[in-house]
Amino acid sequence: MNNFADVSLKRYLGLAFFSIFLISCYVRKDKTSINQLDSVPFKEQVGALKLPLEIAPIEAPFQMQQLKRPVFPALTKLITASGAREGIIVTEEIQKTIDELNAKGGGIAVIPKGKWQTGRIVLKSNVNLHLEDGAELYFSGEVKDYLPAVFTRNEGIEVMSLGACIYANGQENIALTGKGRLIGPAKEGSVRKQTMTTQVIEEFVDLSKPVSERVYEGKNGSPVLPPMFISPINCKNVFIEGVSLENTAFWNIVPVYCENVIIRGITVNSVGIPRGDGIDIESSRNVLIEYSTLSSGDDCFTIKAGRGEDGVRVNKASENIVIRYCLAREGHGAITVGSETAGMIRNLYVHDCVFEETGSGIRFKTRRPRGGGAENIHYNRIRMNLTGSAFNWDMLGSAQHVGELADRLPVRPINSLTPVFKNIVARNIVVERSSQFVKVSGIPESPLSNVLIEYADIKSDKLFAASDINGFIVKSARVEADDPIISLLGSRKLIFEEVEFIVPGNRLELSVASSEEPVFIKSKKNKR
Repeated sequence: MNNFADVSLKRYLGLAFFSIFLISCYVRKDKTSINQLDSVPFKEQVGALKLPLEIAPIEAPFQMQQLKRPVFPALTKLITASGAREGIIVTEEIQKTIDELNAKGGGIAVIPKGKWQTGRIVLKSNVNLHLEDGAELYFSGEVKDYLPAVFTRNEGIEVMSLGACIYANGQENIALTGKGRLIGPAKEGSVRKQTMTTQVIEEFVDLSKPVSERVYEGKNGSPVLPPMFISPINCKNVFIEGVSLENTAFWNIVPVYCENVIIRGITVNSVGIPRGDGIDIESSRNVLIEYSTLSSGDDCFTIKAGRGEDGVRVNKASENIVIRYCLAREGHGAITVGSETAGMIRNLYVHDCVFEETGSGIRFKTRRPRGGGAENIHYNRIRMNLTGSAFNWDMLGSAQHVGELADRLPVRPINSLTPVFKNIVARNIVVERSSQFVKVSGIPESPLSNVLIEYADIKSDKLFAASDINGFIVKSARVEADDPIISLLGSRKLIFEEVEFIVPGNRLELSVASSEEPVFIKSKKNKR
């Protein structure tokens, strides 16, 4: 048996020894369960610039259907054939082109090279809206160009509002492709001036009303819920490839209640834009995201499933999602699960990705009244160079959003809105720089459980701080930190197995409060 770590105790309530069964419950005998640290990609190997023509077979540690590039009829029509010309708003001409192709069984609607101005565009079944190289599509900043209000979901709550700059509802076999640029609503327009920013959405929207009566269309200067950039809702077989997006008014690419979605080769720049998420998957299933580069004003790649009471009412999960060969360049979190979790988020596999200069790397968010949660989440072969924490679980939030429920204590009764995060595996992780290795702010009545980090090479300022965990293993890892403190509150069953700690003074310090059986360290010899 290896030597125990040299540990200095600030306050310690007992060493915990656990059975082989507890440890083995984290280990899946699949292709991801091997040391592949040498195979972790660098930033030059991933992202939109590395997009291949073919879509490789999808591999995942759960059953996942193979997704293929959709095929469209050869019929092609330029928007100029419908009367579009530069210098004027051409919403009607673009829509006419899409509608005519749809009526004829489908085809390719082409936006040629040039600068084009438009309002909301609605995609239709069997039509590929294709932007040629050099095409620039500028979206109006005026509310009137996104009316009438349409059914949509805004921050996890169903409403009737502006929808999206590129919108679809109930369509099949739709696409947005090409090497063109999409530029979001002008900053000086009424869309941004009338966007509601004063309340959290569940306080702004009257949830007692049926969705058809939750109408926010900006009449007489009244508040609107901002349009997403691209958001199909209730659609099947969605394909988005190659385009670049900038200057969004809100989240960028947001499939909602969709099935069979491929997003590849996308470039997003929304840095400096509040709530400027890159790609948000909302209550959708069978999703592949690959070879995309996101620089975001908020989170980069995000998985959501509805918010609070309204999300529980809808009860639609986000599941069977693979994100691979992607580059997160800037944003609050590189890969974020939540904070809208009501319908459950499950079966997510993120592999061969690089996070460069983002805040948190692998980020989880929820709140006491958000409901649902996340389970069966996998990460493999990830490289991080971060300004924030490598692993961050934020499950309580702030008083600004949930009031006194952001307070850890008192322990609340478990109810239908109590979220659960469990069964999370991360393997082959290289962290070149971070402010903290692991940071957990859990919910005492619903602690974070069953987490495994295996095969990792970590460099961070701080080491490990957690409240309210119940089962967390770090195994076969090298952790170099400037601060030697492991801080625990209300936590149980933390195991470090075969971990080499490189810390000042060659001594770990445990700061433990209100915990039972908190930590077992079976480690290689510490170094400094």
